[in-house]
Amino acid sequence: MALPDLTYIAAPMIKQSDAPFRLLTQRHGATLAYTQMLDPHKLLEDRDYLEFHQRDLTFGRDAGNETDGPVVVQLCGNDPEIIVQAGKKIQGFCSGIGGLTESTAKFLDLNLGCPQEHAREGHYGGYLLAKKDWPLVQTIGKQHVILVSAMSHLLQPPTSVKLRLCPSSSPPSSTVEFATLLEQAGASWVTLHARHVSARRRRQGAADLDVVRTLKAALRVPVVSNGNVRTWEDVQRNKKETRADGIMVGETLLGNPCIFANVIPDPVQVSLEYLEICKELPDIATHKTIETHVRHFIEFQCSRRPWYNKFRTTLPACEGIHDIEHLLRTKVTRWRGKAALKNHDACTDDLEYTTD
Repeated sequence: MALPDLTYIAAPMIKQSDAPFRLLTQRHGATLAYTQMLDPHKLLEDRDYLEFHQRDLTFGRDAGNETDGPVVVQLCGNDPEIIVQAGKKIQGFCSGIGGLTESTAKFLDLNLGCPQEHAREGHYGGYLLAKKDWPLVQTIGKQHVILVSAMSHLLQPPTSVKLRLCPSSSPPSSTVEFATLLEQAGASWVTLHARHVSARRRRQGAADLDVVRTLKAALRVPVVSNGNVRTWEDVQRNKKETRADGIMVGETLLGNPCIFANVIPDPVQVSLEYLEICKELPDIATHKTIETHVRHFIEFQCSRRPWYNKFRTTLPACEGIHDIEHLLRTKVTRWRGKAALKNHDACTDDLEYTTD
């Protein structure tokens, strides 16, 4: 199978990379989207967890509706056997759905960048970047290659790796050296979030785009740059500085899912669009996930508005999608009108957003 279009990528985000949100970003310019990081142990041991993510990966195709673009399923862990078994569980399920077209293809990714406390405690994600763990990671990578070659002839997905900078105690060249080993182990592309891992602060300073540029020059496989993007201009600047094959965006995309289209959308309209997708794809995104997405959409542009705190306290009282829609169409619209917005469609007064 050919590699997906890596130009503009929606990053994996815990409890925020649900299928409706992925579809929203792909409607507005994203060429590829990742699932959230999935726990291999839960995929193997928790039936509800497995079925929930199977629904997320196969929505709409029972009716022949090919609305989902290419998706990367991201796995984490430090046990090659468990990771391979979980990958087979997901990929086997996907490849058995009557054959997948190129537009609905699934790919695998190994997470080597998660900085959160649970990753440190479990010794996976960004805490496998120390040189003592490189042999283990190479083994995981090779196991993924075996997995890919063993898949059904209907789907032979490439496997990628997403990582952060190797520990600051390592030589500066360590990240490029490690990525080269991953390439040799079978990684089809490498995504670098060029910051060091920190459980306390996920973003310590700006991403070091010089390392991304060096990595791009060193590898034969495609390189994707992740970090330092707040605006469309940042996307273009990142691509120019790093010469990367693609740009991945995470948290900024939560506020503006249209960034890859160089558009700042009306926050209410994009919220309603997302809710409409959730209605078309029921029982995929949890209510909490839906509520959080809507809060991000509104917050991104309107957090400095005098009515925003009222919105934040009212939103959690909504009991379903229809309640959230009603809140947006009535109270939020009225509050924005009180802020001297004469044109609710243009909404130019709400294009200011906080950079805190």
